[in-house]
Amino acid sequence: MITKRIIPCLDVQNGRVVKNVKFFENHRDAGNPLLLAQKYEHEQADELVFYDITASHEGRKLMLEVAKDVAESVMMPLTIGGGVNSVEDFRNLLLSGADKISVNSSAIRNPDLIRAASDHFGAQCVVLSIDAKRRPDGSGWNVHLNGGRVDTGIDLIEWVHKGQELGAGEIVLNVMDADGTQSGFDLLATRTVKENVDVPVVASGGAGKLEDFYDVLTAGKADAALAASVFHFGMLTVRQVKDYLTGRGIQVRGFVE
Repeated sequence: MITKRIIPCLDVQNGRVVKNVKFFENHRDAGNPLLLAQKYEHEQADELVFYDITASHEGRKLMLEVAKDVAESVMMPLTIGGGVNSVEDFRNLLLSGADKISVNSSAIRNPDLIRAASDHFGAQCVVLSIDAKRRPDGSGWNVHLNGGRVDTGIDLIEWVHKGQELGAGEIVLNVMDADGTQSGFDLLATRTVKENVDVPVVASGGAGKLEDFYDVLTAGKADAALAASVFHFGMLTVRQVKDYLTGRGIQVRGFVE
């Protein structure tokens, strides 16, 4: 059985970790990214995801110094994204300590960036992060860019097919309708994506209780579950989630005392 992963996510804006509901509502400050990274290292999270959430919208580069400080402070694998527009950006972030680089808006604008980065650094370094929202008629999900601000009209399933074909080695699915609501992951969207690709799928958006993690890793077929609010604001710890999953027969990475 493949080991499932539990991944905290740091959404960083102006050097602080923040958390919103459905991307834009109820903005909350969650703390210092370095301190939170060290906390999750202590809790033995499997990986850490670091997003500069306004870099693409503001048309600037990711905060390399903050990213470097986080990378130097933890030993767990680190995925970094936001404002990544070129192979050179990939190189700079990898040299700063990232293990994987996440692309979202830039990949929509320039899909060949996925192929170029995959050819240069290997598919295992390229994460395609997708902000998706259910269409009003319920027929599926559209892909959004610029931190969820712009509906591209691109169908989610068409995009994951293309992303895998171009060389993405992992997909992070951020379902905007569920993001920050703590009402549970979107199981249908996650399962539909997983059934259409061969690469690992990380579910994001909606974690609120222990059962949500179990549901998305079983019924949702996700390879990993990413969460922010429940970890940042002390509702759950990574260890609690892993202990719960182990008790329900899900294989997760063990703890080193």
